[in-house]
This record gives sequence, C-alpha cells and structure tokens, in this order.
Amino acid sequence: MPSLHEVVETNEMFEKDNLDVRTITLGISLLSCIDSDLEVLKKNIYETITTTAKDLVKVGKEIESDYAIPIVNKRISITPLAFIGASACKTKEDYVELAIVLDQAAKDVGVNFIGGFSAIPAKGMTRSEELLIRSIPQAMAKTDCLCASVNVGSTKTGINMDAVKLMGEIVKETAIATKDHDSIGCSKLVVLCNAPDDNPFMAGAFHGVTETDNVINVGVSGPGVINEAIQTVKGKDFTALCEIIKQTSFKVTRLGQLVAQEASKRLNIPFGILDLSLAPTPAIGDSIAEILESMGLEEVGCPGTTAALALLNDQVKKGGIMASSSVGGLSGAFIPVSEDQNMINAAASGGLCIEKLEAMTCVCSVGLDMIAIPGDTEATTIAGIIADEAAIGMVNAKTTAVRIIPVIGKTLGDSAEFGGLLGFAPIMKVNTKSCAEFINRGGRIPAPIHSFKN
Repeated sequence: MPSLHEVVETNEMFEKDNLDVRTITLGISLLSCIDSDLEVLKKNIYETITTTAKDLVKVGKEIESDYAIPIVNKRISITPLAFIGASACKTKEDYVELAIVLDQAAKDVGVNFIGGFSAIPAKGMTRSEELLIRSIPQAMAKTDCLCASVNVGSTKTGINMDAVKLMGEIVKETAIATKDHDSIGCSKLVVLCNAPDDNPFMAGAFHGVTETDNVINVGVSGPGVINEAIQTVKGKDFTALCEIIKQTSFKVTRLGQLVAQEASKRLNIPFGILDLSLAPTPAIGDSIAEILESMGLEEVGCPGTTAALALLNDQVKKGGIMASSSVGGLSGAFIPVSEDQNMINAAASGGLCIEKLEAMTCVCSVGLDMIAIPGDTEATTIAGIIADEAAIGMVNAKTTAVRIIPVIGKTLGDSAEFGGLLGFAPIMKVNTKSCAEFINRGGRIPAPIHSFKN
C-alpha cells in the first residue's frame, strides 16, 4: 500500500506541477476491413472504430473520477491507411473520402484525435502510398480530428529521397489548404524516420501491423514534476541531478502503469506499452525548456543545451524502465516550440534557432516539432530540413521527425496561433540558400554500414 507521504506527494504533483496522463490511445487494426469496394470499405472502417472504441471516453472519465488522475486526451490509432485502402482507392479523392469517415468516427465516439492516416514508404513508394500522400492537403483541410504521418526512412532501409521531396511539396500544399487558420493542417502532419509501431502520441501515432487486433497504449507526462524535483538539488553535482530525475521519472511511470492496467481491464483490451514522454504544454510550469534552464542554463539554446537535454532524456528513460517492463513508444523528452512557453521565449529572443534545435534532436525523443517558418519557404527547402532530420535518425538508429509549419502570409517578426495544446509560435528564420539540386536528384540514400547486423 502507498504510504501517506506518497499519497500527499502525488496529490501535490497533480495540483502544483501539472502532472497528468497525456493520453489513453486505443490502437485498432483495420486489416479485417479491407475490401475492393470503396463504399463497403468506408462502412467497415466506421463500424469497426465506433464499435471497438464506443466505451473509451467513458472509461477514461471513470478512471479520472475514481483515482483523481487528470487524463488530458483519449485518442485512437489505426493501421496505416495506405495498407487498408490499397484495393479500393484509385484516386487521391478516394482517400479524402476515407479521411472524412475517420474524422466522423472519431467525433462520434468522442475522442480528441485519430491517427493513422499514414504511409510507410521508407524504401520504395507504392501507388497506394503515393495516392494517400497526395491526398493529405485536402484531408487535413476537410477534417478536425485526423492526424497524418509518413515514414520516409529507417536505419535498415536508408532514406527514400523521392518520398522526402514529395513531402516537402505536401507540407507546403497543406499549409496553403489551411492558410485561413495559420496553416494549422501542418500541425497534424509529421514526417518520420524509424517510426515506432506503438507510439500513442499524435501526430505520429499509428497501429503497426506487428500489433494485435486492439491494444491500449498510454502516454504519461510531467515536465513540471521533474522541474520541481530539480529545484531540490541546486548546486549539487551531476550524480545528484541524474538521481533525482531518475527517481521522479520512476514515480511518474508507476502512475501511468496504474492507468494503463485499469483501462485495459475495464475495456477488456490488452495493455500494450507505456510511453513516458515529457511533453510540454503552453501552461506556465509545464515546460521542457524550463527544466533545462533549472539545470543551470541562462536560456535554452545557449551552449550546454544539447548536453543538458541528453542527460534529461537518458535519465527519464532509465527511471521509466525501472518502473515498468512495458515502457515503449518514444519515451523521453519532446521539444515542440509552440507548445513550450520557455521555448517560445527563446525562439522569439533569437537565442534558439532551427540549427540548434536540429542538434538537440540528436539526443531527444523525436525531432523538429511544431516549428513555424515563413510561408514563402520553398518546398525543396522544407524537403532539405526533412532529409537532414531523417539522416540523424537513420545514422543514430533513433526515431526522428519533422512537424514544421510554413505559415502562409507570415514572415519573421510575426507569430502563428494554433490554440489549445498546440499553443502559438514565433516565425523562425530558415536558411534560404537553395538545396534544390540536391533534393531533385531522386532515388534513395542507402542505409549506413552499421545497419548490417545479420
């Protein structure tokens, strides 16, 4: 049984430090829905999702009430749709129709987001994958809850540069399609390398084909809790700093494990993984950058930032692994600019640039995230940024991603408003020297030599 001290300590984490379960994500396989008739496929998808997820929101609210644990989001991830729609979808408009069905199903069961409007052209691109990718701008413009992701490479396959080039164009087209709302469609679109099959966080969540029919994955977050703990070791050495982060991460993970097991039991769906990812929000005191600054940095982005983030990411993982045998997904620290007040401040002051953020992605959980850039940025420049980030993931055998937003009609000195957990962001400077000749070569960057393990 937990001690009285532990109960009081946990309550304080909720009340003062913004500790929360960020998401309960229900993964649903749609493989059984496949049909060559588009109308039948749409019916199968809608019925499968609304039947399987009918109690997800209710159970989430019951757990919140029974345990007084805030659960911010209830979400769904599905099998990458390029697999499911391959037989029925002959045009990109067909995939837009499926996007609308997915969005309606998500709204009808009451979840916040549904992920899995996805393709995985890591080595080559099928006709179905290309159609889905080309449908993304209109799919994002015509839906509210849908999230899209495209995995363009891996350590084992290399980087599909044809897919990278295409995604540079698609990001720009999505920005244009949603320009009336600060190009918000791009906030629900992410380009990945080494995408995991069990990620519960959006926009990159999908239900991998290696998974069982249905599974419960839980993402837990608590930047404020970690930051508060760090205050207790000010002036002490790195050993003390590492220990307090690890111990606090252990406690946070145990909370997530409780929620995951309860959700699994009440929904009668297997528990998959627990993702301990420090994911910030625009709320004061819920910042990754503030954690790094509490370690001794004047402002995130200054020398020492990458080392501090490496320390944080590693100790979070170590604490999580000790607390649960089911830690998976991404697990570590996210650095989205628009969702982190101190990141926003550093970007606005000029102390944090895209190049420094790219260096930081070498040691954090994901990649360049929620970065607003001038709306007139060239598609090939966006593709170059994607290629750089994919190369970091490929060579270092880690997940990397790009969620970048060319805000149409805005430039340096402006800001973009996305609302809710997505926050707002200053428009950041992009190197405008051309990489078009490099991007237009086409083909594939081969896998690195150390990928050959057999």
